[in-house]
Amino acid sequence: MAQRFVRIQTRSGQVYYGLLQLDRQVQILDAPPWMQGQLTPQILAAADYQLLAPCAPSKIVAVGKNYLKHAQEMGGTVPQEPLLFLKPPTSVTAPDALIYYPPQSQQVEYEGELALVVGERCTDCTVEQARSKIWGYTIANDVTARDLQKQDSQWTRAKGFDSFCPLGPWIVREISPDAQLQTFLNDQPVQSASISDMVFPPDLLVSYISQVMTLLPGDVVLTGTPEGVGAVEAGDQVRIEIEGIGSLENAIALRQSDKAQMS
Repeated sequence: MAQRFVRIQTRSGQVYYGLLQLDRQVQILDAPPWMQGQLTPQILAAADYQLLAPCAPSKIVAVGKNYLKHAQEMGGTVPQEPLLFLKPPTSVTAPDALIYYPPQSQQVEYEGELALVVGERCTDCTVEQARSKIWGYTIANDVTARDLQKQDSQWTRAKGFDSFCPLGPWIVREISPDAQLQTFLNDQPVQSASISDMVFPPDLLVSYISQVMTLLPGDVVLTGTPEGVGAVEAGDQVRIEIEGIGSLENAIALRQSDKAQMS
């Protein structure tokens, strides 16, 4: 099994990066792994930590309509160049954490995606250089308030709510170029595609983005979602699986204040 790099919080609130063992123990690193973090003698038992999102990016750069069939289901065509947008770092949430349905929206949708984790500062990189800047891979859910996306004619609000970017559960260093991505809504399959179906592959995306903005270590690139996106309701469970990584699962919920207003 590939090494699985995690970010965890202890019962006392301390946050560490670490290496996940088969028995769910975590051996602590003295720095983020892409910053040459080294293993320490400290080991935490499974009961002594909770998983966080596996990195804390300065920014999340996402790519729209990067699968042909998804572009078609959204009523458009594939762009001639990668279509970029940003999600704020505050949208990041952990595996098994709740995705909160915002009261401003009546149509929130899941989008299962492969996420890239940048390992080195990346500015004006060629495709070949960009390949070495990708430190690892994880899973993302690019949660979207679809009605607000259409209403606003731009994507900041629709993509930017707190909890709208679940990441995890861990980072692996390598992934098959033909790995399968699948999304399940309440255990029913709703998305299935090979990541090789991307129009613009990961190294090209990182190169293209780096010619617009500098990517920093720990930054995340969301590579787009395949066809099959759909709406969720409070109480639903969304699980995204990528072959060679694992699965990312989150439930949809109303905030307590929203529940109180409805009662």
